[in-house]
Amino acid sequence: MRILVVGAGGIGGYFGGRLLEAGRDVVFLVRPNRAAELAETGLAIRSPFGDFHHPAPPVVTDAAMAGPVDLVLLSCKAYDLDGAIAGFAPAMGPETLVLPLLNGMAHIAALDAAFGPARVLGGLCQISVARDAEGRIGHFNDAHNLVCGDRDDPQSEKIARVESALADAGFALRISPAITQEMWEKWVFIAACAGITCLMRASVGDIVTAGGGDVVLDLFDECCAIAAAKGFPPGAAMVEQSRGILANPKSALMASMLRDVERGAATEADHILGALLREGTNGAGAPILRLANLHLKAYDARRVREGG
Repeated sequence: MRILVVGAGGIGGYFGGRLLEAGRDVVFLVRPNRAAELAETGLAIRSPFGDFHHPAPPVVTDAAMAGPVDLVLLSCKAYDLDGAIAGFAPAMGPETLVLPLLNGMAHIAALDAAFGPARVLGGLCQISVARDAEGRIGHFNDAHNLVCGDRDDPQSEKIARVESALADAGFALRISPAITQEMWEKWVFIAACAGITCLMRASVGDIVTAGGGDVVLDLFDECCAIAAAKGFPPGAAMVEQSRGILANPKSALMASMLRDVERGAATEADHILGALLREGTNGAGAPILRLANLHLKAYDARRVREGG
């Protein structure tokens, strides 16, 4: 299976790099500046599961140069989604599948509209990664999980093909029979974590220690209620585990979105917080989520005003 990895940042670079290390047929679609960086430094991963360096990873800046591929592994930022879709479209053959690893669900509608629901798988990843100033990918936790599934037929032949291509490639692959449910559950947790840590500009533990533990859990409950109203109530085990994480006064957990804010960068707030609000009733019954989203919208407005 020929795999086009869209983006070679933290997530695309890590999972694409592991596939490359495992000998799979991989090519990265990147912007010219990232292509130049990779030509100079190669693709470098530093991880608790072992470091990897490829001095000259296969890279294209135009998807047409890759030819038709069998699988697109999509790892772009949500605010780059429209450009990414246009960018990799020339590599879509008649049976090409798309496996997106974005958070939330709004990207699914965009991909379905572009390529048809039968071509778009469900997917998520559980990993903490980032690029450093030299472009190396640092892996910071002990998880490197990739979960995917066919949204309509968990036992389909196409998901079996994807499983064969991605299995035993140096990361933990799991095929989910309920991938849409799992995507909603991750969305709920990410929205609560990003919303509260960005709103308070502090870690979960800092907020709990300051006496805000009830606010953290109230926000999580608001997010759960929206998911339940859409037909995807988070499971009891997920709720129990998430509430434990979000109530831990010793937790250093901060959303990557907060790191984006702290360095003055663009965020995925609208895709994660804003889209979840729109799935509900635009703030009715979710006042903390609305406030967190407003906080990040104001941050973005200031960035634009100041030329950020």
